[in-house]
Amino acid sequence: MSVLKRLAGETAIYGIPSIVGRFLNWWLTPLYAWMFLPGEFGILSNVLAYVAFLQVLLTYGMETSYFRFASRSDNSDKVFQTAFSSLTVTAILFILFVVSFSKTLSGWVGYPEHSEFIVWMGITVAVDAMTTIPFARLRLQRKPMKFALFKIINIGVNILLNLFWILLCPKVLQANPDSFLQYFYSKDIGIGYAFLAYLISSVVTLLLFMPELKFRKMIIDRSVLIEMLRYGWPILIVGLAGMVNMNIDKILIPELIPSGDPVHELGIYSANSKLAILMSLFVQAFRFSFEPFLFSHYKNEDSKKAYAVIMNYFVVMGLMIFLGVMFYIDIIKFFIGSSTSGYHQGIKVVPWLLMGNLFLGMFYTQSLWYKLTDQTHFGARFTIIGAAITLAVNIIIVPMMGYMASAIAFFVASLVMTVISYFVGQKYFPVRYDLAKIAAYFAVAIVLFIVSEQIEVESRLILYGLKTSLFMIFIAVFWYFERTDLKVAFRRPQKG
Repeated sequence: MSVLKRLAGETAIYGIPSIVGRFLNWWLTPLYAWMFLPGEFGILSNVLAYVAFLQVLLTYGMETSYFRFASRSDNSDKVFQTAFSSLTVTAILFILFVVSFSKTLSGWVGYPEHSEFIVWMGITVAVDAMTTIPFARLRLQRKPMKFALFKIINIGVNILLNLFWILLCPKVLQANPDSFLQYFYSKDIGIGYAFLAYLISSVVTLLLFMPELKFRKMIIDRSVLIEMLRYGWPILIVGLAGMVNMNIDKILIPELIPSGDPVHELGIYSANSKLAILMSLFVQAFRFSFEPFLFSHYKNEDSKKAYAVIMNYFVVMGLMIFLGVMFYIDIIKFFIGSSTSGYHQGIKVVPWLLMGNLFLGMFYTQSLWYKLTDQTHFGARFTIIGAAITLAVNIIIVPMMGYMASAIAFFVASLVMTVISYFVGQKYFPVRYDLAKIAAYFAVAIVLFIVSEQIEVESRLILYGLKTSLFMIFIAVFWYFERTDLKVAFRRPQKG
Protein backbone atom coordinates (compact mmCIF):
# COMPACT_ATOMS: atom_id res chain seq x y z
CA MET A 1 0.00 0.00 0.00
CA SER A 2 3.04 2.31 0.24
CA VAL A 3 2.97 2.76 -3.55
CA LEU A 4 -0.61 4.01 -3.24
CA LYS A 5 0.46 6.52 -0.64
CA ARG A 6 3.26 7.77 -2.88
CA LEU A 7 0.92 7.90 -5.88
CA ALA A 8 -1.57 9.96 -3.86
CA GLY A 9 1.19 12.36 -2.84
CA GLU A 10 2.55 12.79 -6.35
CA THR A 11 -0.97 13.18 -7.76
CA ALA A 12 -1.42 16.11 -5.39
CA ILE A 13 1.95 17.66 -6.25
CA TYR A 14 1.65 17.25 -10.01
CA GLY A 15 -1.95 18.35 -9.88
CA ILE A 16 -1.44 21.49 -7.79
CA PRO A 17 -0.27 23.72 -10.66
CA SER A 18 -3.00 22.40 -12.95
CA ILE A 19 -5.62 22.76 -10.25
CA VAL A 20 -4.45 26.25 -9.31
CA GLY A 21 -4.19 27.34 -12.94
CA ARG A 22 -7.52 26.06 -14.11
CA PHE A 23 -9.17 27.18 -10.88
CA LEU A 24 -7.86 30.68 -11.49
CA ASN A 25 -9.00 30.41 -15.09
CA TRP A 26 -12.39 29.53 -13.59
CA TRP A 27 -12.24 32.92 -11.88
CA LEU A 28 -11.37 34.49 -15.23
CA THR A 29 -14.73 33.30 -16.54
CA PRO A 30 -16.74 35.97 -14.67
CA LEU A 31 -14.05 38.48 -15.67
CA TYR A 32 -14.64 37.70 -19.35
CA ALA A 33 -18.41 37.68 -18.78
CA TRP A 34 -18.37 41.16 -17.22
CA MET A 35 -15.88 42.71 -19.66
CA PHE A 36 -16.98 41.13 -22.95
CA LEU A 37 -20.22 40.33 -24.71
CA PRO A 38 -21.34 36.66 -24.76
CA GLY A 39 -20.46 36.46 -28.42
CA GLU A 40 -16.84 37.36 -27.65
CA PHE A 41 -16.72 34.69 -24.95
CA GLY A 42 -17.95 32.29 -27.61
CA ILE A 43 -15.12 33.36 -29.94
CA LEU A 44 -12.57 32.65 -27.20
CA SER A 45 -14.01 29.16 -26.64
CA ASN A 46 -14.15 28.48 -30.37
CA VAL A 47 -10.51 29.43 -31.03
CA LEU A 48 -9.25 27.51 -27.98
CA ALA A 49 -11.06 24.43 -29.27
CA TYR A 50 -8.98 24.61 -32.47
CA VAL A 51 -5.88 25.12 -30.32
CA ALA A 52 -6.61 21.91 -28.39
CA PHE A 53 -6.51 19.92 -31.62
CA LEU A 54 -3.26 21.56 -32.69
CA GLN A 55 -1.60 20.80 -29.36
CA VAL A 56 -2.21 17.11 -29.89
CA LEU A 57 -1.14 17.26 -33.54
CA LEU A 58 2.15 19.04 -32.82
CA THR A 59 3.21 16.59 -30.07
CA TYR A 60 2.14 13.53 -32.14
CA GLY A 61 2.25 11.06 -29.25
CA MET A 62 5.88 11.89 -28.42
CA GLU A 63 5.27 12.45 -24.70
CA THR A 64 4.02 8.92 -24.06
CA SER A 65 6.68 7.54 -26.40
CA TYR A 66 9.31 9.33 -24.36
CA PHE A 67 8.02 7.77 -21.13
CA ARG A 68 8.05 4.33 -22.68
CA PHE A 69 11.52 4.42 -24.27
CA ALA A 70 13.34 6.55 -21.69
CA SER A 71 12.16 4.31 -18.84
CA ARG A 72 13.47 1.20 -20.61
CA SER A 73 16.61 2.59 -22.26
CA ASP A 74 20.18 2.58 -20.99
CA ASN A 75 20.66 5.96 -22.65
CA SER A 76 17.66 8.04 -21.65
CA ASP A 77 19.47 11.24 -22.61
CA LYS A 78 19.60 10.13 -26.25
CA VAL A 79 15.88 9.44 -26.14
CA PHE A 80 15.30 12.91 -24.67
CA GLN A 81 17.43 14.64 -27.30
CA THR A 82 15.70 12.80 -30.12
CA ALA A 83 12.19 13.57 -28.87
CA PHE A 84 12.94 17.21 -28.00
CA SER A 85 14.74 17.88 -31.29
CA SER A 86 11.96 16.30 -33.33
CA LEU A 87 9.27 18.41 -31.66
CA THR A 88 11.39 21.56 -31.98
CA VAL A 89 11.85 21.10 -35.73
CA THR A 90 8.14 20.51 -36.37
CA ALA A 91 7.22 23.44 -34.08
CA ILE A 92 9.43 25.85 -36.04
CA LEU A 93 7.99 24.63 -39.34
CA PHE A 94 4.48 25.14 -37.96
CA ILE A 95 5.25 28.72 -36.91
CA LEU A 96 6.52 29.51 -40.40
CA PHE A 97 3.36 28.02 -41.89
CA VAL A 98 1.01 30.00 -39.62
CA VAL A 99 2.81 33.29 -40.16
CA SER A 100 2.85 32.77 -43.93
CA PHE A 101 -0.83 31.90 -44.24
CA SER A 102 -2.34 33.76 -41.26
CA LYS A 103 -4.89 35.71 -43.31
CA THR A 104 -6.11 32.59 -45.09
CA LEU A 105 -6.32 30.63 -41.85
CA SER A 106 -8.16 33.41 -40.00
CA GLY A 107 -10.73 33.57 -42.78
CA TRP A 108 -11.12 29.80 -42.71
CA VAL A 109 -11.98 29.73 -38.99
CA GLY A 110 -14.37 32.66 -39.39
CA TYR A 111 -12.39 35.63 -38.02
CA PRO A 112 -10.82 37.28 -41.10
CA GLU A 113 -10.47 40.63 -39.33
CA HIS A 114 -8.22 39.16 -36.61
CA SER A 115 -5.38 37.31 -38.32
CA GLU A 116 -3.11 38.40 -35.46
CA PHE A 117 -5.10 36.13 -33.11
CA ILE A 118 -4.22 33.18 -35.30
CA VAL A 119 -0.52 34.09 -35.35
CA TRP A 120 -0.39 34.51 -31.56
CA MET A 121 -2.10 31.23 -30.84
CA GLY A 122 -0.11 29.41 -33.53
CA ILE A 123 3.17 30.47 -31.92
CA THR A 124 1.77 29.58 -28.49
CA VAL A 125 0.88 26.05 -29.56
CA ALA A 126 4.33 25.56 -31.12
CA VAL A 127 6.18 26.79 -28.03
CA ASP A 128 4.04 24.57 -25.78
CA ALA A 129 4.96 21.60 -27.98
CA MET A 130 8.65 22.38 -27.48
CA THR A 131 8.31 22.29 -23.68
CA THR A 132 6.36 19.01 -23.65
CA ILE A 133 9.41 16.74 -23.41
CA PRO A 134 11.31 18.84 -20.82
CA PHE A 135 8.19 18.70 -18.62
CA ALA A 136 7.90 14.95 -19.26
CA ARG A 137 11.51 14.43 -18.18
CA LEU A 138 10.83 16.19 -14.88
CA ARG A 139 7.97 13.75 -14.27
CA LEU A 140 10.05 10.72 -15.21
CA GLN A 141 12.91 11.87 -12.99
CA ARG A 142 10.43 12.35 -10.17
CA LYS A 143 11.06 16.07 -9.72
CA PRO A 144 7.51 17.13 -8.91
CA MET A 145 8.51 20.32 -7.09
CA LYS A 146 10.41 21.73 -10.07
CA PHE A 147 7.58 20.61 -12.35
CA ALA A 148 5.09 22.41 -10.12
CA LEU A 149 7.24 25.56 -9.90
CA PHE A 150 7.52 25.95 -13.68
CA LYS A 151 3.81 25.29 -14.15
CA ILE A 152 2.86 27.80 -11.47
CA ILE A 153 5.10 30.46 -13.04
CA ASN A 154 3.41 29.82 -16.40
CA ILE A 155 0.00 30.10 -14.81
CA GLY A 156 0.90 33.17 -12.78
CA VAL A 157 2.17 35.10 -15.81
CA ASN A 158 -0.97 34.21 -17.76
CA ILE A 159 -3.32 35.27 -14.96
CA LEU A 160 -1.49 38.52 -14.21
CA LEU A 161 -1.42 39.55 -17.87
CA ASN A 162 -5.15 38.84 -18.18
CA LEU A 163 -5.87 41.01 -15.16
CA PHE A 164 -3.55 43.74 -16.43
CA TRP A 165 -4.94 43.99 -19.96
CA ILE A 166 -8.58 43.05 -19.46
CA LEU A 167 -9.33 44.58 -16.06
CA LEU A 168 -6.70 47.13 -14.99
CA CYS A 169 -5.96 48.98 -18.25
CA PRO A 170 -9.59 49.68 -19.26
CA LYS A 171 -10.50 50.84 -15.76
CA VAL A 172 -7.49 53.14 -15.38
CA LEU A 173 -7.75 54.58 -18.89
CA GLN A 174 -11.45 55.22 -18.46
CA ALA A 175 -10.70 57.41 -15.47
CA ASN A 176 -7.42 58.82 -16.79
CA PRO A 177 -7.08 58.62 -20.60
CA ASP A 178 -3.59 60.18 -20.48
CA SER A 179 -2.17 57.46 -18.24
CA PHE A 180 1.08 55.81 -19.40
CA LEU A 181 -0.97 52.60 -19.73
CA GLN A 182 -2.25 53.93 -23.06
CA TYR A 183 1.05 52.77 -24.58
CA PHE A 184 0.39 49.16 -23.48
CA TYR A 185 -3.29 48.85 -24.34
CA SER A 186 -5.54 49.08 -27.38
CA LYS A 187 -9.29 48.71 -27.08
CA ASP A 188 -9.42 47.22 -30.58
CA ILE A 189 -7.58 44.08 -29.45
CA GLY A 190 -10.33 43.22 -26.94
CA ILE A 191 -10.58 39.49 -26.27
CA GLY A 192 -7.29 39.10 -28.14
CA TYR A 193 -5.46 40.00 -24.95
CA ALA A 194 -6.45 36.60 -23.59
CA PHE A 195 -4.58 35.02 -26.52
CA LEU A 196 -1.60 37.35 -26.07
CA ALA A 197 -1.37 36.39 -22.40
CA TYR A 198 -1.21 32.71 -23.39
CA LEU A 199 1.62 33.47 -25.80
CA ILE A 200 3.81 35.39 -23.38
CA SER A 201 3.36 32.86 -20.55
CA SER A 202 4.36 30.03 -22.90
CA VAL A 203 7.52 31.88 -24.01
CA VAL A 204 8.45 32.53 -20.37
CA THR A 205 8.13 28.80 -19.65
CA LEU A 206 10.43 27.92 -22.54
CA LEU A 207 12.99 30.41 -21.24
CA LEU A 208 12.87 28.72 -17.82
CA PHE A 209 14.05 25.48 -19.44
CA MET A 210 16.88 27.10 -21.42
CA PRO A 211 19.59 26.81 -18.71
CA GLU A 212 18.80 23.12 -18.33
CA LEU A 213 18.83 22.53 -22.09
CA LYS A 214 22.14 24.43 -22.30
CA PHE A 215 21.46 25.22 -25.94
CA ARG A 216 22.52 21.72 -26.93
CA LYS A 217 22.72 20.88 -30.58
CA MET A 218 19.64 19.19 -31.89
CA ILE A 219 20.49 15.50 -32.10
CA ILE A 220 18.09 13.07 -33.68
CA ASP A 221 18.89 9.36 -33.59
CA ARG A 222 17.10 8.10 -36.67
CA SER A 223 16.51 4.56 -35.40
CA VAL A 224 15.21 5.79 -32.04
CA LEU A 225 12.95 8.35 -33.73
CA ILE A 226 11.45 5.73 -36.04
CA GLU A 227 10.69 3.44 -33.07
CA MET A 228 9.17 6.32 -31.10
CA LEU A 229 7.02 7.43 -34.03
CA ARG A 230 5.87 3.86 -34.64
CA TYR A 231 4.90 3.52 -30.98
CA GLY A 232 3.42 7.02 -30.76
CA TRP A 233 1.29 7.33 -33.89
CA PRO A 234 -1.66 5.47 -32.33
CA ILE A 235 -1.30 7.83 -29.35
CA LEU A 236 -1.66 10.70 -31.81
CA ILE A 237 -4.85 9.15 -33.17
CA VAL A 238 -6.06 8.65 -29.61
CA GLY A 239 -5.29 12.27 -28.82
CA LEU A 240 -7.04 13.66 -31.89
CA ALA A 241 -10.06 11.45 -31.38
CA GLY A 242 -10.01 12.44 -27.71
CA MET A 243 -10.08 16.09 -28.70
CA VAL A 244 -13.13 15.31 -30.81
CA ASN A 245 -14.79 14.01 -27.66
CA MET A 246 -13.66 16.98 -25.57
CA ASN A 247 -13.76 19.96 -27.91
CA ILE A 248 -15.51 19.32 -31.21
CA ASP A 249 -18.77 20.54 -29.68
CA LYS A 250 -17.29 24.03 -29.32
CA ILE A 251 -16.48 23.98 -33.02
CA LEU A 252 -19.75 22.42 -34.19
CA ILE A 253 -22.31 24.28 -32.06
CA PRO A 254 -21.94 27.58 -33.98
CA GLU A 255 -22.36 25.63 -37.23
CA LEU A 256 -25.25 23.36 -36.24
CA ILE A 257 -27.69 25.49 -34.27
CA PRO A 258 -30.07 26.58 -37.04
CA SER A 259 -31.46 29.84 -35.65
CA GLY A 260 -30.91 32.60 -33.14
CA ASP A 261 -27.35 33.48 -32.11
CA PRO A 262 -25.30 30.24 -32.15
CA VAL A 263 -22.13 31.92 -30.87
CA HIS A 264 -24.16 33.26 -27.93
CA GLU A 265 -25.40 29.70 -27.27
CA LEU A 266 -21.82 28.48 -27.42
CA GLY A 267 -20.92 31.09 -24.80
CA ILE A 268 -23.61 29.75 -22.45
CA TYR A 269 -22.53 26.14 -22.99
CA SER A 270 -18.83 26.95 -22.56
CA ALA A 271 -19.44 28.91 -19.38
CA ASN A 272 -21.41 26.05 -17.82
CA SER A 273 -18.75 23.56 -18.84
CA LYS A 274 -16.47 25.50 -16.48
CA LEU A 275 -18.64 24.25 -13.59
CA ALA A 276 -17.46 20.72 -14.35
CA ILE A 277 -13.85 21.81 -14.01
CA LEU A 278 -13.17 20.04 -10.71
CA MET A 279 -13.69 16.63 -12.30
CA SER A 280 -11.46 17.33 -15.28
CA LEU A 281 -8.83 18.79 -12.92
CA PHE A 282 -8.87 15.63 -10.86
CA VAL A 283 -8.53 13.43 -13.95
CA GLN A 284 -5.70 15.55 -15.31
CA ALA A 285 -3.78 15.57 -12.03
CA PHE A 286 -4.20 11.82 -11.69
CA ARG A 287 -2.92 11.17 -15.21
CA PHE A 288 0.19 13.27 -14.62
CA SER A 289 1.37 10.92 -11.87
CA PHE A 290 -0.25 7.65 -12.93
CA GLU A 291 1.49 7.32 -16.31
CA PRO A 292 5.10 7.37 -15.02
CA PHE A 293 3.96 5.27 -12.03
CA LEU A 294 2.49 2.77 -14.49
CA PHE A 295 5.69 2.25 -16.47
CA SER A 296 7.94 2.11 -13.40
CA HIS A 297 5.86 -0.53 -11.52
CA TYR A 298 4.60 -2.84 -14.24
CA LYS A 299 7.24 -5.50 -13.41
CA ASN A 300 6.27 -5.72 -9.73
CA GLU A 301 4.52 -8.91 -8.69
CA ASP A 302 1.61 -7.09 -7.08
CA SER A 303 1.24 -4.46 -9.81
CA LYS A 304 -2.12 -5.73 -11.08
CA LYS A 305 -3.54 -5.78 -7.58
CA ALA A 306 -2.33 -2.21 -7.08
CA TYR A 307 -3.94 -1.12 -10.38
CA ALA A 308 -7.28 -2.58 -9.26
CA VAL A 309 -7.16 -0.83 -5.89
CA ILE A 310 -6.18 2.44 -7.55
CA MET A 311 -9.25 2.19 -9.78
CA ASN A 312 -11.49 1.83 -6.72
CA TYR A 313 -10.10 4.95 -5.11
CA PHE A 314 -10.17 6.88 -8.37
CA VAL A 315 -13.88 6.14 -8.79
CA VAL A 316 -14.68 7.09 -5.20
CA MET A 317 -12.82 10.40 -5.44
CA GLY A 318 -14.54 11.16 -8.73
CA LEU A 319 -17.97 10.45 -7.27
CA MET A 320 -17.20 12.69 -4.30
CA ILE A 321 -16.44 15.50 -6.72
CA PHE A 322 -19.67 14.81 -8.63
CA LEU A 323 -21.76 14.94 -5.47
CA GLY A 324 -19.92 17.97 -4.11
CA VAL A 325 -20.54 20.01 -7.26
CA MET A 326 -24.17 18.96 -7.73
CA PHE A 327 -25.14 19.30 -4.06
CA TYR A 328 -23.90 22.90 -3.99
CA ILE A 329 -24.59 23.89 -7.60
CA ASP A 330 -26.91 26.71 -6.44
CA ILE A 331 -23.84 28.42 -4.98
CA ILE A 332 -21.27 27.39 -7.58
CA LYS A 333 -23.38 28.65 -10.49
CA PHE A 334 -22.83 32.28 -9.49
CA PHE A 335 -19.26 31.99 -10.77
CA ILE A 336 -20.74 32.35 -14.25
CA GLY A 337 -22.85 35.41 -13.61
CA SER A 338 -26.01 36.50 -11.86
CA SER A 339 -29.43 34.91 -12.20
CA THR A 340 -30.29 37.50 -14.86
CA SER A 341 -27.18 36.93 -16.97
CA GLY A 342 -28.71 34.12 -19.00
CA TYR A 343 -25.88 31.68 -18.29
CA HIS A 344 -27.78 29.71 -15.63
CA GLN A 345 -30.17 28.24 -18.18
CA GLY A 346 -27.32 25.91 -19.17
CA ILE A 347 -26.90 24.34 -15.70
CA LYS A 348 -28.65 21.18 -16.95
CA VAL A 349 -25.50 20.14 -18.85
CA VAL A 350 -23.30 20.04 -15.73
CA PRO A 351 -24.15 16.53 -14.35
CA TRP A 352 -23.69 15.01 -17.82
CA LEU A 353 -20.29 16.67 -18.20
CA LEU A 354 -19.17 15.65 -14.71
CA MET A 355 -20.06 12.01 -15.28
CA GLY A 356 -18.57 12.09 -18.76
CA ASN A 357 -15.27 13.30 -17.36
CA LEU A 358 -15.34 10.63 -14.66
CA PHE A 359 -15.81 7.82 -17.17
CA LEU A 360 -13.16 9.36 -19.38
CA GLY A 361 -10.79 9.22 -16.42
CA MET A 362 -11.67 5.55 -15.90
CA PHE A 363 -10.90 4.94 -19.57
CA TYR A 364 -7.48 6.59 -19.19
CA THR A 365 -6.77 4.52 -16.08
CA GLN A 366 -7.69 1.33 -17.89
CA SER A 367 -5.47 2.26 -20.83
CA LEU A 368 -2.56 0.77 -18.91
CA TRP A 369 -3.09 -2.60 -20.59
CA TYR A 370 -2.54 -1.52 -24.18
CA LYS A 371 0.37 0.75 -23.25
CA LEU A 372 2.16 -1.96 -21.28
CA THR A 373 1.63 -4.56 -24.00
CA ASP A 374 2.75 -2.14 -26.75
CA GLN A 375 -0.64 -2.42 -28.45
CA THR A 376 -1.46 1.26 -28.51
CA HIS A 377 -3.46 0.76 -31.70
CA PHE A 378 -6.29 -0.48 -29.47
CA GLY A 379 -6.40 2.90 -27.78
CA ALA A 380 -6.75 4.53 -31.16
CA ARG A 381 -9.62 2.21 -32.07
CA PHE A 382 -11.51 2.83 -28.84
CA THR A 383 -11.12 6.57 -29.01
CA ILE A 384 -12.14 6.63 -32.66
CA ILE A 385 -15.34 4.83 -31.66
CA GLY A 386 -15.94 7.51 -29.03
CA ALA A 387 -15.21 10.24 -31.56
CA ALA A 388 -17.66 8.69 -34.02
CA ILE A 389 -20.37 8.67 -31.33
CA THR A 390 -19.61 12.27 -30.42
CA LEU A 391 -19.74 13.45 -34.01
CA ALA A 392 -22.90 11.50 -34.81
CA VAL A 393 -24.85 12.71 -31.79
CA ASN A 394 -23.72 16.31 -32.26
CA ILE A 395 -24.45 16.44 -35.98
CA ILE A 396 -27.81 14.68 -35.73
CA ILE A 397 -29.22 15.98 -32.45
CA VAL A 398 -27.71 19.44 -31.83
CA PRO A 399 -29.96 21.01 -34.52
CA MET A 400 -32.94 19.68 -32.53
CA MET A 401 -31.80 19.88 -28.88
CA GLY A 402 -29.12 22.54 -29.00
CA TYR A 403 -26.04 22.35 -26.79
CA MET A 404 -27.69 19.81 -24.44
CA ALA A 405 -27.02 17.18 -27.11
CA SER A 406 -23.29 17.95 -26.90
CA ALA A 407 -23.20 17.20 -23.17
CA ILE A 408 -25.08 13.91 -23.63
CA ALA A 409 -22.79 12.96 -26.53
CA PHE A 410 -19.72 13.46 -24.36
CA PHE A 411 -21.15 11.28 -21.59
CA VAL A 412 -22.23 8.45 -23.91
CA ALA A 413 -18.92 8.40 -25.78
CA SER A 414 -16.90 8.26 -22.54
CA LEU A 415 -19.06 5.46 -21.15
CA VAL A 416 -18.85 3.35 -24.32
CA MET A 417 -15.06 3.72 -24.55
CA THR A 418 -14.65 2.65 -20.91
CA VAL A 419 -16.82 -0.45 -21.30
CA ILE A 420 -15.18 -1.59 -24.55
CA SER A 421 -11.67 -1.02 -23.19
CA TYR A 422 -12.45 -3.11 -20.12
CA PHE A 423 -13.71 -6.17 -21.98
CA VAL A 424 -10.92 -6.16 -24.57
CA GLY A 425 -8.29 -5.48 -21.92
CA GLN A 426 -9.29 -8.53 -19.90
CA LYS A 427 -8.14 -10.66 -22.83
CA TYR A 428 -4.67 -9.16 -23.22
CA PHE A 429 -3.80 -7.88 -19.74
CA PRO A 430 -6.36 -9.13 -17.22
CA VAL A 431 -6.74 -7.01 -14.09
CA ARG A 432 -9.30 -8.12 -11.52
CA TYR A 433 -11.10 -4.87 -10.93
CA ASP A 434 -13.68 -5.05 -8.15
CA LEU A 435 -16.64 -4.36 -10.41
CA ALA A 436 -19.20 -5.13 -7.74
CA LYS A 437 -17.74 -2.56 -5.38
CA ILE A 438 -17.36 0.03 -8.15
CA ALA A 439 -20.98 -0.51 -9.20
CA ALA A 440 -22.09 -0.18 -5.58
CA TYR A 441 -20.32 3.15 -5.22
CA PHE A 442 -21.95 4.44 -8.40
CA ALA A 443 -25.37 3.24 -7.23
CA VAL A 444 -25.05 4.93 -3.84
CA ALA A 445 -23.88 8.20 -5.41
CA ILE A 446 -26.69 8.26 -7.97
CA VAL A 447 -29.34 7.50 -5.36
CA LEU A 448 -28.02 10.27 -3.11
CA PHE A 449 -28.02 12.68 -6.06
CA ILE A 450 -31.63 11.81 -6.95
CA VAL A 451 -32.68 12.25 -3.32
CA SER A 452 -30.97 15.65 -3.18
CA GLU A 453 -32.87 16.77 -6.28
CA GLN A 454 -36.17 16.01 -4.53
CA ILE A 455 -35.43 18.13 -1.47
CA GLU A 456 -37.55 21.28 -1.43
CA VAL A 457 -37.19 23.54 1.58
CA GLU A 458 -37.27 27.33 1.75
CA SER A 459 -34.43 27.66 4.22
CA ARG A 460 -31.05 27.60 2.45
CA LEU A 461 -29.37 26.68 5.72
CA ILE A 462 -31.54 23.59 6.16
CA LEU A 463 -31.19 22.72 2.46
CA TYR A 464 -27.40 22.71 2.51
CA GLY A 465 -27.41 20.98 5.89
CA LEU A 466 -29.44 18.11 4.42
CA LYS A 467 -27.22 17.90 1.34
CA THR A 468 -24.11 17.90 3.50
CA SER A 469 -25.61 15.01 5.46
CA LEU A 470 -26.10 13.11 2.19
CA PHE A 471 -22.49 13.77 1.27
CA MET A 472 -21.33 12.44 4.63
CA ILE A 473 -23.38 9.29 4.04
CA PHE A 474 -21.34 8.58 0.92
CA ILE A 475 -18.08 9.14 2.80
CA ALA A 476 -19.31 6.80 5.55
CA VAL A 477 -20.10 4.08 2.99
CA PHE A 478 -16.63 4.45 1.49
CA TRP A 479 -14.97 4.30 4.90
CA TYR A 480 -16.97 1.22 5.88
CA PHE A 481 -15.80 -0.79 2.88
CA GLU A 482 -12.23 0.52 2.68
CA ARG A 483 -11.34 1.24 6.30
CA THR A 484 -8.88 -1.64 6.66
CA ASP A 485 -6.84 -0.78 3.56
CA LEU A 486 -6.93 2.95 4.32
CA LYS A 487 -5.57 2.42 7.83
CA VAL A 488 -2.70 0.33 6.43
CA ALA A 489 -1.95 2.73 3.56
CA PHE A 490 -1.68 5.86 5.67
CA ARG A 491 -0.34 4.40 8.91
CA ARG A 492 2.72 6.19 10.19
CA PRO A 493 5.80 3.98 10.24
CA GLN A 494 6.91 3.09 13.74
CA LYS A 495 10.27 4.48 14.86
CA GLY A 496 13.05 2.06 15.55
